[in-house]
Amino acid sequence: VQLQASGGGAVQAGGSLRLSCAASGKTFRLNSIGWYRQAPGKQRELVAAISYSDSLNYADSVKGRFTISRDNAKNTVYLQMNSLKPEDTAVYYCHAEELRVDYWGRGTLVTVSS
Repeated sequence: VQLQASGGGAVQAGGSLRLSCAASGKTFRLNSIGWYRQAPGKQRELVAAISYSDSLNYADSVKGRFTISRDNAKNTVYLQMNSLKPEDTAVYYCHAEELRVDYWGRGTLVTVSS
């Protein structure tokens, strides 16, 4: 499984960005796909994920502001990020899990200025 992330950038607080993650390879066996982030000096944390059964999981800090969705025809997962805050600044990583194996895309930087 290969994951290609895009859509990061710089935005002011209150703004919006949309991240995309295109999956290729044997994606039909993926148990879940989603996004993690890592801020400077902090551990990588789950932001949002969607399971094979369309169950959604969000970090408490982004609930109500971020929305994860996917387009099965395009094998692409999206993260719509609204009402961005400076504390959302981080490198965002697309992640997928299949049969207990983790796959990671290259990170994309999101910078939110106050």
